[in-house]
Amino acid sequence: MSNFCLFNPEHEIALASNLMNFTAPKAGRMLRADLGFLPVFWAEEGDVILVDDVDSCQNALDDFLSDCAWWLKTADKHLPHVVWTDGRRMDRIPLPSSIDPWGWDPAVWNRLSRIAIDKALLPSLHHIEQIRLLAHRRTAARLLAQLSGTGIVGEAFECHMIKEVEDLVARYKRVMIKAPWSSSGRGVRPFTSDKLLEAPQKKWIENLLHQQESVMVEPYYNKVKDFAMEFTMTHDGQVRYEGLSLFHTDHTAYTGNLLATEAVKRKSISTYVSTQLLDDIKVKICNCLACLLTPVYQGPLGIDMMVVEDGNGHLLLHPCVEINLRRTMGHVALSLSPTHGDEVAMMQVVYDQHYQLKITK
Repeated sequence: MSNFCLFNPEHEIALASNLMNFTAPKAGRMLRADLGFLPVFWAEEGDVILVDDVDSCQNALDDFLSDCAWWLKTADKHLPHVVWTDGRRMDRIPLPSSIDPWGWDPAVWNRLSRIAIDKALLPSLHHIEQIRLLAHRRTAARLLAQLSGTGIVGEAFECHMIKEVEDLVARYKRVMIKAPWSSSGRGVRPFTSDKLLEAPQKKWIENLLHQQESVMVEPYYNKVKDFAMEFTMTHDGQVRYEGLSLFHTDHTAYTGNLLATEAVKRKSISTYVSTQLLDDIKVKICNCLACLLTPVYQGPLGIDMMVVEDGNGHLLLHPCVEINLRRTMGHVALSLSPTHGDEVAMMQVVYDQHYQLKITK
């Protein structure tokens, strides 16, 4: 029996739309088509990978392997033999025992329901809605409230009316306002009292309140360093820590991940916050997530964090900026990272007419 895997990077936009017949923006469709081979990095021998076009996806993977064979050898990574499909002629592929998308949403459920696979493998639409509600940014706010302590910073508030937003802006002077569901930095804007008076900006908030019923408001923090912790929620309700993810962003959009051992990444982060604090937060998160997510969510997830500088120049840890209830590029990086040695590289998604996965020194 095999896993049935697919890369649906439009997942969070699909969650926001909450439409079964959702059409992703052009960039999302291109990303899915160009990098549809990504599941091969976490797939097991004999797994099935659903892609838009088998030939173009295999060609893209061949290009990656040609460019990055040096790193796979350095990191001692061996790719499994998998079965590729575009969803047609399903009678010719191994019978899957489970479905493993990048993330669950109504649109991917609808796509999979039209393929000739055992419908018993699909979660119910009610279950999909429960996952969607957990993916709301209020879940991150709930987790954040349970992670307070020495060396920790972070607050987040859910607002249902514009007056609540105005009060928080007046209180904190500078805030980040976030849509409950959004992706890759979209739906996130900085605000001050002056900006809130601008008609287009106020209209943006009002539209979110109408479309998604609330917005999240957080104090603005002076960010020094982005990183994340990656986890897996197991079938028996346990939370398994997978590793650190050190990534780079450009105006909140993801640009790349460090490929290195856990020891190398811990040493890098320790220049900002103590490894003891990281370990304490990791344990707290594992305990809290088990309560927050069981029994609704199973599978990979990531928690974005950041190191911030306070007004006195002290570095503090914000332990839960976002919860991503899906697989992340951090998980991809972990799949391509070495388990020993000091070799490091950078994994990047670059665009040059097509999206490409690159690994550079």
